[in-house]
Amino acid sequence: MKRIIAIVAGGDSSEHEVSLRSAQGIYSFIDKNKYACYIIVITGTRWEAMLSDGSKTPVDKNDFSFETPDGRVRPDFAYITIHGTPGENGILQGYFDLIRLPYSTSGVLVEALTFNKFSLNQYLKAWGVRVAESVLLRKGQEDAVSDEDIIEKVGLPCFVKPNADGSSFGVTKVKTKDQLRPAIEKAMGEGSETMIETFISGTEVTCGCYKTKNRQRIFPITEVVTEQEFFDYEAKYNGASQEITPARIAESTAQRVSQLTSAIYDILGCEGIIRVDYILSGEPGEEKINLLEVNTTPGMTPASFIPQQVRAAGLTMAEVLEDIIENKF
Repeated sequence: MKRIIAIVAGGDSSEHEVSLRSAQGIYSFIDKNKYACYIIVITGTRWEAMLSDGSKTPVDKNDFSFETPDGRVRPDFAYITIHGTPGENGILQGYFDLIRLPYSTSGVLVEALTFNKFSLNQYLKAWGVRVAESVLLRKGQEDAVSDEDIIEKVGLPCFVKPNADGSSFGVTKVKTKDQLRPAIEKAMGEGSETMIETFISGTEVTCGCYKTKNRQRIFPITEVVTEQEFFDYEAKYNGASQEITPARIAESTAQRVSQLTSAIYDILGCEGIIRVDYILSGEPGEEKINLLEVNTTPGMTPASFIPQQVRAAGLTMAEVLEDIIENKF
């Protein structure tokens, strides 16, 4: 009997549609000779399984089962590809833990921590990871810190972004003091907390990684060159960037980035595939590696970073996804 895999997509963030594209990517990658796959779309409290005839059927939240023309189906494994809440912040992971259904990502604590950019940075900073200076503001307390104090702490230019969000929405590069408050208001539109952090000039790179009981794989590094002010939604999803794998960096730098990615995976106790984004600052070959963020449900369209890195490593997505699934059995 084939294992039944639920590819869980959608979610309640601004990247709902991007998540659906990732789900289609995963569906296309998985070996159908070994697994029976269904895409399950979560939108608020509406959970629906997509059937082969294009129809939808409700998911019973008691056990994550659903009716098909061939009878009732309860998945054996959930591959979570939601970017944002509830799939990237521990909420869905807690539900799957309760109903004893294995899943593809890290557990509740790791997901909650990595989703909260400010908390993650402070935690990893204690382990010696380089992070930008930052200030955290909460909704209703925006005026608790003056513009002058913020700028004194982080400088200009700076980035203003939602603190706990899986997307590129609500992010602004602020160059002048009068741009600061509108940027904070924009970021608050995506969540209840805003992080303001120092702008670091340099080369943006990203590195994927996963580990199982039998192996560990650190993928080739991708260099991100964007035509935009920064790697925003337009650059990510509408082609306004150049992605070069392997990155055009010194071999010694690539080794340090790979080692740090592997160390972050272990420090956090991650599971499944993660992708860590960095800014390299300083002289080529001697760069400082500055953490940007840790993505625990990275994009999975054929053009996304992880599939690019998997291809560059001489692997196939089918075998990588099989590794992730079978590691839980």
